[in-house]
Amino acid sequence: MPPEKREPLLVAVMGPTGSGKTALSLALAERFGGEIVNCDSVAMYREVEIGTAKPGLAERARVPHHLLDFVDLTSYITAGKYARLGRQVLEEIKLRGHLPIVVGGTGLYLRALIEGLFPGPQRSEELRDRLRQRAQNKGSAYLHRLLHRLDPAAAGRIHGNDTPKLIRAIEVCLASRQKMSEMWERGRDSLKGFRILRVGLSPDRKALYERINDRARRMFEFGLVEETRCLLENYGDTARPLASLGYKQAVQALGGEIDPQAALSAAQQAHRNYAKRQMTWFRREPEVVWFAGFGDDPAIQRKAIEHVQENLATD
Repeated sequence: MPPEKREPLLVAVMGPTGSGKTALSLALAERFGGEIVNCDSVAMYREVEIGTAKPGLAERARVPHHLLDFVDLTSYITAGKYARLGRQVLEEIKLRGHLPIVVGGTGLYLRALIEGLFPGPQRSEELRDRLRQRAQNKGSAYLHRLLHRLDPAAAGRIHGNDTPKLIRAIEVCLASRQKMSEMWERGRDSLKGFRILRVGLSPDRKALYERINDRARRMFEFGLVEETRCLLENYGDTARPLASLGYKQAVQALGGEIDPQAALSAAQQAHRNYAKRQMTWFRREPEVVWFAGFGDDPAIQRKAIEHVQENLATD
């Protein structure tokens, strides 16, 4: 009997902001007839361009792109919903016989897509708002103590300063009347039907920070504040991306809280901090093959192409 055919490959390109994930994903897609699936939570929103570093129209014309510009500014897409939509897209790409390439820096959404999420209760914005207010008034340490009373095991796994995760864990405990740590133990609905090849970019930190600073500067020079002003005029504070990096500092500048130069410096610092958190997250991902450089470096692209080719050859 002929050997059983292996499951098709899925390539996940990960790395910090500014590391060249877009350039590498385009090189891989063009080399292997691939289709790119966005996994950046801010790039999913319509009407935000300058502060998102989305692929440009020329780049999108080179290969098919999915899950870009499909969320209304006043809406919210959870990691769970993204995973459901993303898995539908992956199946469609597989039916076309093409290579799916998932690219983006939102680690939670990537994990939800590939590994699945535990079955938790729906979000409660009312409860979240109350918990955010408590965090502002009493500090994140208060939330950590509260979670410790509700679920000591979960509190032991979540950093005391990680307010979003603390809020979600408390929300799960209160809404479901169960411990979040017990839900973790029940496992997740992992992606089926693909072999996952994780490719990571890990450039020199000093060089990365220089790129991040330069990209933030260009965002402000190319009209980030003006784009933000238009969004505020049309949507007010209901436009969710305005809380994201870059836009948040532009809002502060428009409100007179800080001057434009201070806004730029704050945006650069926030992006550098975010890159550090991203690397901490992605270093925990299993079986990542890391390339020590930027995704637009031809030498790095050649190495990544060779790595993908080796894995495709085993089909």
